[in-house]
Amino acid sequence: MRNSDRDNKYTASPKLVLTTRTEGAGTGFDDVRNRSLQLLCALTISCLPLAERAGASEVPISPGAPLLAHEDGVDPCPIGPPPVPLSLLEAVSRSLCGNPKTRGAWASIKLAAASVQQGREGFLPDLAITGKELKSSTQTRINHDRLLDTSSNALYPQGELSLTWVLFDFGGRSAQLASARDLLAAARANLDLNLQQVFLRAAADYFDAQAAQASLASAREIVTITGRSVDAAHLRVQRGAAPVSDELQARTANAQAVVNRVKADAELRSKRGALALDMGFDPDTPLTLPAASADVTPGSAFSESLHDLMEQAKRTHPSVVVAERQLAAARADERAARARGYPVVSLVGEMLRSNEPLTPNLGSPSVPGSVTTKSIGIQLSVPISDPLWKRGLIARTRAQVGVQEQTLFEAQQQVAQDVWNAYSALEAGTENLSSSQTLLESAAQSFESARRRYEGGVGNILELLSSQGAYASAQQQRIQALSDWRVARLALGASLGQLGPADAEKLP
Repeated sequence: MRNSDRDNKYTASPKLVLTTRTEGAGTGFDDVRNRSLQLLCALTISCLPLAERAGASEVPISPGAPLLAHEDGVDPCPIGPPPVPLSLLEAVSRSLCGNPKTRGAWASIKLAAASVQQGREGFLPDLAITGKELKSSTQTRINHDRLLDTSSNALYPQGELSLTWVLFDFGGRSAQLASARDLLAAARANLDLNLQQVFLRAAADYFDAQAAQASLASAREIVTITGRSVDAAHLRVQRGAAPVSDELQARTANAQAVVNRVKADAELRSKRGALALDMGFDPDTPLTLPAASADVTPGSAFSESLHDLMEQAKRTHPSVVVAERQLAAARADERAARARGYPVVSLVGEMLRSNEPLTPNLGSPSVPGSVTTKSIGIQLSVPISDPLWKRGLIARTRAQVGVQEQTLFEAQQQVAQDVWNAYSALEAGTENLSSSQTLLESAAQSFESARRRYEGGVGNILELLSSQGAYASAQQQRIQALSDWRVARLALGASLGQLGPADAEKLP
């Protein structure tokens, strides 16, 4: 995954505070401190817009954007009702954008990007302003000298500006930011993984719908054929050339063909509904699919050996990338946990102004005035309990690293198995293409021969019905073989993590 943030360098360090306070003003050293505070405040305020914009470019413009070609800033997701006819690429594009899995993965990227932004903000200073309006009543009593007693009531404002900026923390914040970045990269890889899975599911449902459409057409053809067989048997029975049982058997075959046609029609509606749901529509949305091409010439889309394909997938597949990034995040969390036991150095500053009435001398009445206090310094915070007896967090993060290492190994093994299975399925599907075509042609010739023989008064009804059933079965096997081969080609691409819209355009 590409991550432009990896080029950014953040330097900051631990909290050490030797605070110096000055009341009032008037010395050159005080002027330097005043200018330092003003500069720090200006830098803090100027960094705020950058922190707000951080991470905004980390989130794709839409769930399907990483896989769909689009111009920068333009949402590639189709809108409106599905076109007529619905192409495979259009169905896949709408599924990538509207499927709940891809939308959920897209939302996870937003969450991870916000965590990256939060990690960046850890390098910015903490600035706080406090304002008060106080009402005070002061009574002063001096023993043995009542003339020095005083009493005052006042209503006055008070304001405070404080600044804390961590300068060095032994890499704690850097590790937290690295963990957030790795989790963001994992979220983006997880979106790629979901896009691949949704792509394959939508394509498989599309091919299933096309196969169901072809099956319905085949079932209607068989109904017509069996109807002609009924007519032929009836004619022979009327002529006395065949027993009544021939006509009854032919009518039984025709009734079975009608039942199969009704089932095929229901299956087509079910497959269209599944495809509509993939695209985010209601299942009753009308869809018109083009007929699948029966002319297929298998080619070699992958010239590498099976071993090379498995090794490549174990390095680049999105599921492996997810596991790798999660492992990197776990290691960064362990570094951050260890950094909690080290000192922290911070730059701190404070400016306090109060308009509380002043008492110049003991026993004198209060007079209006103000007090201004300014301080700037370095603060050192040294944790004691964390490095000595609170080490459970380090142990937990170290154990999490071990868990993620095993998760990565499991992901690599699963990817290798998926490539093996998909490659084997594609090889078998490619062989079945030619076999199913040969079977269909042979069954068609056999049925045509049996039909002519029966209508010519030579053949018998059993031969006709047998060849008729074999022809219907061969048609279904051919339709299924074409669908399985198309799905197997895309499944191999998905197992390699290389499935994209271009693959949908190449399929016949």
